[in-house]
This record gives sequence, structure tokens and C-alpha cells, in this order.
Amino acid sequence: EKKPCPLCPEEKFKACYSHKLHRHLQNLHWKVSVEFEGYRMCICHLPCRPVKPNLVGDQTFSKMGAHYHCIICSATITRRTDMIGHINRHVNKGETESRFITVPAPKSSHEVLKESATDVQVLPNYSTPQKTDSYFNPKMKLNRQLIFCALAVLAEERKPIECLDAFGATGIMGLQWAKHLRSSVKVTINDCNENSVTMIHENCHLNKMKVKLNTKEDDNDEAMGDGEENTDTIEVTKMDANVIMHLRSFDFIHLDPFGTSVNYLDSAFRNVRNLGIVSLTSTDISSLYAKAQHVALRHYGCNIVRTEYYKELAARIVIAAVTRAAARCNKGIEVLLAVALEHFVLVVVRVLRGPSPADDSAKKIRYLIHCQWCEERIFQKEGNMVEENPYQQLPCDCHGSMPGKTAVVLGPLWSGALFNTGFLRRMLFEAVQYGLDEAQPLLKTLVCEAECTTLKHFSTHSPYDENKQEECGVYIKTPNTSAESYLVHRKRKSDEVIRNTAKRQKSENSAEHPAFYYNIHRHSIKGMNMPKLNKFLNYLSEAGYRVSRTHFDPMGVRTNAPLAQFKTILMKYSTPTYAGGQAEGPVHLTEDVQAGEQVQAAADCKAEDAEFLEDGKSGVAVAMFTKDYPTHCTAD
Repeated sequence: EKKPCPLCPEEKFKACYSHKLHRHLQNLHWKVSVEFEGYRMCICHLPCRPVKPNLVGDQTFSKMGAHYHCIICSATITRRTDMIGHINRHVNKGETESRFITVPAPKSSHEVLKESATDVQVLPNYSTPQKTDSYFNPKMKLNRQLIFCALAVLAEERKPIECLDAFGATGIMGLQWAKHLRSSVKVTINDCNENSVTMIHENCHLNKMKVKLNTKEDDNDEAMGDGEENTDTIEVTKMDANVIMHLRSFDFIHLDPFGTSVNYLDSAFRNVRNLGIVSLTSTDISSLYAKAQHVALRHYGCNIVRTEYYKELAARIVIAAVTRAAARCNKGIEVLLAVALEHFVLVVVRVLRGPSPADDSAKKIRYLIHCQWCEERIFQKEGNMVEENPYQQLPCDCHGSMPGKTAVVLGPLWSGALFNTGFLRRMLFEAVQYGLDEAQPLLKTLVCEAECTTLKHFSTHSPYDENKQEECGVYIKTPNTSAESYLVHRKRKSDEVIRNTAKRQKSENSAEHPAFYYNIHRHSIKGMNMPKLNKFLNYLSEAGYRVSRTHFDPMGVRTNAPLAQFKTILMKYSTPTYAGGQAEGPVHLTEDVQAGEQVQAAADCKAEDAEFLEDGKSGVAVAMFTKDYPTHCTAD
């Protein structure tokens, strides 16, 4: 049933259904209300305040101004700031008794959403960060599942681990960590907004979690239902993210601010423990995807242009910023995962303490030479010497055949690997164990991309079984055991865990995958039907090149083949458009091609890619194809 707004005239806001009316009241009346002793004075648009009419020509219109009704006196005031001052004057005079029969403002009915067996209360405008304090984006569910899998893998390496969700908002991510990993993790959820902290408290009680605030356990914990007692405790803090990361050390830190995360990288790497993990989600895709290039230069100190591989370029930009921040703290990084999708760029790195790892990581930041004609690309060679002709590094010859400057220098960018195959396989195992269906297809694609192969072999057994023999034994402290020997054993155990983790890293570091990828549609030939993508991958593999698909682009091909060979193989197995029904395969045409077919084939090609010559005797037009087209049209 449609209902009208009680605070707006029918001419301004017509009767509507309850969900639309609720949104109207929340955005127009409730958000600009004035609060006094538990009551809300909402703005009123009804014609209850006398206003002088405006004379426009010969017509008279009655002006209906928005105003507030004072809860203490009968005054109507236009501006919100004046209303607040009016209430303060009443309080200073001791006039706090209301002259109206008032009704206390009811508690806002929060919508409860469920994700991965975790319930969270959200505000009405939870998906719009500009209109709410506790932002919750349902589209980031895949992002949260990937981060959970990374944390679950780290929890298998050492227990317990201290993890931090620096930007809690509703607390959904930290609640999922504590609810599924339980005693393996000690979760801290932080947010600098007081309303968000209150919402996190309510969500913790909703999921039957104990809350610890400022090292004092909350006394208002709800009783556990159904005869179960949940002993999980979540620490909730209200600080700036930089402050809490400076004050405390963590094994796992996740950064998910609104926009860029470069302002928090120095604090994140300051106290993170050795072999810990830092994950960050960047949502400033307008700058990372080269739509606002000046913003990318300001935030990341990187010069970029829009390319066919812009998503991988964005991931390498973020990793380069992470590497520089870690190097300033004498720490190196190992990239475990880099994902760039429509709404976000996710980077997960492992921290390696020491100046040597920091130097090794810093050496992998290099500039990229990008050809703007054919979109061939290559990282600059190491060294500080200035080259006389940097175009010689590019495999293409566009500089010699095209006028002017044909290439640009992009970067600085991360030039190392974007994935760790062993870590991704363990993440896939955790995703299967916890039933994270949305993350499994992406992780399978990432494993194939990390190995640069089209063969999908995924074992069902645990990847941790092979490392069980390397784990140190159990040490039980008896009453006869001295405290010194027990502490020495604990130190030896932690050292062995670190050594085993480092040994596992060396075994997991296989051959690096090729940098960047080619879009098959971007390099297709006009007038030719290109082969199916999976068949084209087989053709490249048969030619002796490493090849795989990529999650960055559904039609992208990651390969170590040069662009010239890529185009040659694509051209070889493409079929002419006019030869309908011809099977896919190499082009084999007879020599007695009619002159009319030659002219039609030449007309289908781009004017700049074919030169038309005229035979002086017969007057037959002949098309001489350039290198981008097969020479199947010859003179009679």
C-alpha cells in the first residue's frame, strides 16, 4: 500500500511504497535532524510556517520553506545551525521541559545480511560510502574470500597469529576470520569512526562473539544460545589506522581504505612480523586503470597510459609502491597474489626482514618501454648507463618504419612475478575446505596462470601433508621442567617454523611466468575469422611457447612468444571471412584465384594495409599485401 510522507506536501512528494518512503525519510529528513535528549527534530516541508509571498509579474506564489519545530517552544526555525543554537540557548536558561507530547525516536531498523555464515547489521545506505558511516559492499564478496584463504594458509604455518582489519566498517571481514579460524587467530578490528565501532560491537554480539575493548573485556556480552558457549574474543579498537599499526605488531594486516592505500603502507610495514603477510585492496581504479593519469602520478609516482594490459599494469604499480614502502623499513617482499578485477586491485605479499631482501626487491622495480603502434612492450635492462638508442630494446621495428617517436616509457613498475604457485594451491585447498565457491574458479585460473600452462591438474589431498615431517615435535611442560629450558624450546620451535617456511618458499618459487599478455581480439586481422581461443592456445603451445589464459582479460593470452610470432601464428590459423564454412586451419589457396576474388579480398582489407597496383596491359587490379596479411593474392 502506498503511503504519503508525513513531513512533505503531496505536491512535493507523492505517495509511494514503504521501501521508497523509508529511503526518502532517511536521506531527506533523518540525516539533517537535530537531536536533543533522545528526541529527533526532523526538518519539515509542510506549509506550517508563514512566509511572505513572492511577486513574479502578475502572479503570486506562496513560498513553502523548509524549517524545524522547536521541541521546547513553538518556534519554527529555518536553518539547522540556527536550530542548534536555539536549543543551546534554552539549555543555558534551564528550559529543557517540552511543551509538546513527544514520542521517543524509535531505534533504526537495521537490515541484517548474511555472508559465509556470518550475520552483519547494515545501515539503509550501506552500499553508498558518501551516505553512511558503515560501508558494506556486497560486490566485494570475492575479495573477502580471497583474503580469508590467504589468512587460512598463514594460520596453518604458525599458530596463533595476530591479525588486523585496519578498516573494519561493519566488521564483516574480522568476524569471518574469528568465526571460521577460531583459536588459530587473534582478531583485532579497528575503525576511526565512532558509529562504525558501535556497529562492530552490535555485529559481534549478533554473532555471539565476545568483545574486548581497550584491553578490558566488555561486560555487556550476550548470552550464548542453544546450549553452546563460544569462547572466541574479538578486540575492537577506535584509532587511526596509522596509529595502531605503529603501536602494535601483527602477523597479518589487511588494508581496505576508501580509495588508495599508499598513505598507510609505511605504517603497515613498520611493525609487521617476519614472514608475515600484508594484503591491501585498492579501489582507486580511475587512476590505476589510466583514466586519471595525473592522479596516478601524484599517488604512486608512476607515469602510465591506457594499454591493452592496463589491469596487469595497475597491479604492478601497486606492488611497486608496496616494495618501496617495505624497503624504507629494511624489508623485502615476496608477491603471493595479485588480482585486478572490475572494482578493485588486490595485492597480497609476504614480508622478508633484512636489508638483503629489501635490496633484491628494490632491484625488481624497473621502467617499461611500450610501443604505441603495435603495443609491444619490454622492461628496460638493468643498469644506470644511458643508452644511445633505447628503441633497440623493443623486439618490433616500428621506430624504423613509422615516422616520429613511436614508444613511451612507463613506470616505475614491479618487474617480478605476480603469483606464488605453491601458495595459490594451498589457498585453493582452503577454499575447498571452507566451501568458498566463488573463489575456487578464480584460484584455479590463477594456478594455471602462475605456471603458464593450460593443463589443469588440481590434487584433492592436502598440500600440507608433505611438510608434516619437517614440523617440530610436541613439547610438554611438566612440573619438573625448568622455565629456562621451556623458553629455549619455544624459541627453537619458532626458529624451526621460520626455517621451514623459508625452505617452503624456495621450493615453491618455480620459473617465473611471462610478463604481460596479448588480447587476441586486439591483434586480429580484419577480413579474417580468428580461431577459437582454446585452439589458438594449443597452436602456440605446439610452436614451443609457454602459454596460458589470464584472469586480467577473458580474451587475453599470457605467453613468452614475441608479438611478431603471436601475429604470425594467429594469421596462419585464421580463415577468410568470405570463405564461409571453411574449417579452421592453415590457409591453403590455389594459384588460379580469379581477378574478381582478388579485388574483393583487397577491398575487405584496410586501405593502409594494402597497396593497389594496376597492370598496364590487362588493367586488372592486384592487391599486394603487407606483412600483416597472407600473400594469397598474386598477379595473374
